[in-house]
Amino acid sequence: MSPRFKLLRTSTFRLAALYLILFVLSVGTLLGYVYWNTAVLLERQTDETIRAEVQALADQYRLRGLGGIIDTIRRRSTDESGAVYLLTDVTGQRIAGNLTNLPAIPMDEANWIEFPLDVEKGNARERHVARAFYTNLAGGFELVVGRDVEALRQFATIIRQTIFYALAIALVLGLGGGVLMSRNFLKRVDAITEASRTIMAGNMAGRMPVTGSSDELDRLALALNEMLDQIEALMGAMKEVSSNVAHDLKTPLTRIKARVEAALRSGAEQEYRAALESTVDESDRLLATFNALLSIARAEAGQSRSGLAPIDASAIIADVVDLYEPMVEEEGGRLLSIAPEGLTVMGDRQLLAQALTNLLDNALKYGARAGKTPELEVSGAIEGEKVVIAVRDRGEGIPEEDRARVTERFVRLDSSRSKPGNGLGLSLVSGVMKLHKGVLLLEDNEPGLAAKLVLPLHRA
Repeated sequence: MSPRFKLLRTSTFRLAALYLILFVLSVGTLLGYVYWNTAVLLERQTDETIRAEVQALADQYRLRGLGGIIDTIRRRSTDESGAVYLLTDVTGQRIAGNLTNLPAIPMDEANWIEFPLDVEKGNARERHVARAFYTNLAGGFELVVGRDVEALRQFATIIRQTIFYALAIALVLGLGGGVLMSRNFLKRVDAITEASRTIMAGNMAGRMPVTGSSDELDRLALALNEMLDQIEALMGAMKEVSSNVAHDLKTPLTRIKARVEAALRSGAEQEYRAALESTVDESDRLLATFNALLSIARAEAGQSRSGLAPIDASAIIADVVDLYEPMVEEEGGRLLSIAPEGLTVMGDRQLLAQALTNLLDNALKYGARAGKTPELEVSGAIEGEKVVIAVRDRGEGIPEEDRARVTERFVRLDSSRSKPGNGLGLSLVSGVMKLHKGVLLLEDNEPGLAAKLVLPLHRA
């Protein structure tokens, strides 16, 4: 398709053309109404002036007789006001006036006539149009009184032509403006299209062009760029997850293979049993890893959002604390719980319990300094329009520069690699918070770590 036809097919040109048509019709109707009223008003004024003069001459004839009307017509005929007069007798002979003969008399009842009028302008004669009123006087006399309306007709013609030229100019300028706007619009759309093709070709770093005008195309481009940033981040996370999954699966699978091969080589029943038991243990750990990945994927995809309902977070805190309190006591530590009632949130009870369980599990593993017993605290409170559930410990904590990174999948700090885990606990907690429109905050407990679940408060 040629660029010219592409311009004509753009929505911008079509909207501009539609607006132009409506504008021309509206302005044309308005100007036509003004022209019509102006022309009618001028003609009405002229007719009223002629009628008034006819009435005045008739009164002169009635009061002063033939001599009085002849004197008045002769006096007025000398004025250069464009007035025309003619008084004839019963035989049609001119008695007074500036017309040489009687114009053609119409047969209608209005008694208005229009006729050509020769007017001397210097050494030249011009053909004008006169409008006059014809009437009969007593005694068989005929009277014609009129006006030269050539100037009035020329004025009306000028107004009419001006209206036509104005509409034509508006039409041309409107079409030109529509083409210009369509060209600029099409240029920006082509730039967005080209950027889209570049991205589809595999260049995920490409972005939609933004001119900085903050118009609708800029807002669309910014929204698309935000979407592309999110897609790029998700693809990067997917690549990292694939790499980490492959790496984390390689080690346990290698151990399983080595133990099975060793058992087969030994041929002893006891070795077979030990190999099978270790295989079951490794399989359980692998299943736990996959289950955690599936839970994270479902939470981040929002698949469980339809099952959210008002729940009391204080009940969840109480249940999880009851579950972990014996474990903490076995470690020689203590677990405090501060959770008033009324911590109502819209959520999934099982997922929120899982998130809190993950935080307490991490706190139990890493929340005690060397040579000391764990001191854990679980609290719930309402802060403004938020419900804050916090798990605090007195361990080494997480350095501030690593707090954003530890919520990613399979990320484990060097200090935690000696302890069991797969690096998915905080990722699951972060996914659950996204599902609940909340946020996971990791803060310094001075000493230790304060992990906070911040959720919107639900008011009945």
